[in-house]
Amino acid sequence: MKRQIIDTIKQYDTIIIHRHVRPDPDAYGSQMGLQAILQATYPEKTVYTTGEHEESLSFLGEPQVVADKEFENALVIVTDTANTERVDDQRYKQGKFLIKIDHHPNDDAYGDMLWVNTNASSCSEMIYDLFTEGRKVADWKMDSKAARFLFAGIVGDTGRFIYPSTTETTFNTVGELIKYNFDRTELFDGMYELSRELLHMQGYMFQNFVMDDNGAAYIKLTIEVLEQFGVTASDTSLLVGSLGNVKGIKSWVIFVEEADQIRVRLRSKGPIINTLAKQYNGGGHPMASGATIYKWEESEEVISKLKELCAKY
Repeated sequence: MKRQIIDTIKQYDTIIIHRHVRPDPDAYGSQMGLQAILQATYPEKTVYTTGEHEESLSFLGEPQVVADKEFENALVIVTDTANTERVDDQRYKQGKFLIKIDHHPNDDAYGDMLWVNTNASSCSEMIYDLFTEGRKVADWKMDSKAARFLFAGIVGDTGRFIYPSTTETTFNTVGELIKYNFDRTELFDGMYELSRELLHMQGYMFQNFVMDDNGAAYIKLTIEVLEQFGVTASDTSLLVGSLGNVKGIKSWVIFVEEADQIRVRLRSKGPIINTLAKQYNGGGHPMASGATIYKWEESEEVISKLKELCAKY
């Protein structure tokens, strides 16, 4: 499949790369890392990235504004996005050919060509794998800009290499990436430094989360609480892993209220939780998933089902 993707990329003068809504470092890392590789390899091609910019990721980069006409004869590549509803910029359908590259369970097998590897730690790791094949068969090039993007994506999706998805391949990949000249300290600061407001919010979470005897935990962050600490719903994405430091915790859910919905962020140290997320307009990895509910009454259902999962584990 990698060879087919490489051969297809050769055929197009315009390439537009998408990723999922509410991007995280792996979404930007895989999207912009692939762009940087293709720009270094094919300077004669026009390669765009698109999607709504996430301000908290400005330290990494920023997607471009792409005119409608650019899609007419373009190759569209969507990275790190399990299903079509989550593709940021729904014009992805307007290209001439569509490739899906992803590491989530393939519940929505969209695209004219797709490469899905659920064993990969991240989509950024897959892009590096694609690069190594491209280097071998088509003289693909990588620069420090591309390496920085891919490194950030891998670090983000492995939780700094502590998640079970981290493999020998992961470490071998980052071992190659750090040979390139980019400032890892500056990158880590951008990824993990927290504002005073977010630290106060984190303190509130530690003081107010609820955990049962089976290690199922939850906390509800209402609009009023967010306003009290001066943070946005998007800001709280940086705190999702915080409860993972609690001794005895098996799985946890963080509810974050917005004006028109309640985000449901699920994480686990053992119980499979993406099946639960799928019941509430979501999905994701077995140990890290997201969902959406529209009234607080539904949160009690989610909590009850999470407790059942942890009790059985």
